[in-house]
Amino acid sequence: MATSLKIDDTLKDRVQQLASQRRRSPHWIMLEAIREYVEREEARERFKQEAMDAWAAYQENGRHLTGEEAQAWLNTWGTEDETTAPECHE
Repeated sequence: MATSLKIDDTLKDRVQQLASQRRRSPHWIMLEAIREYVEREEARERFKQEAMDAWAAYQENGRHLTGEEAQAWLNTWGTEDETTAPECHE
């Protein structure tokens, strides 16, 4: 799929300067920027969907952990007393 981008001269100069510093082509710099942006936005969408799914599950069954329970569990991570995740409750 061939696509063209119209960018202003200032941004074009910045891309060319960065490409020169990185010993890459301006094309590579732009592709990398687009790839990183798309990956970041896809991850954001997955996070939002996971949150919506969790909210729907909570509304359906009421099972949860309190913030204090989650924090107490997380505080054990990386210690000799590390515990498994606590059970959700109503």
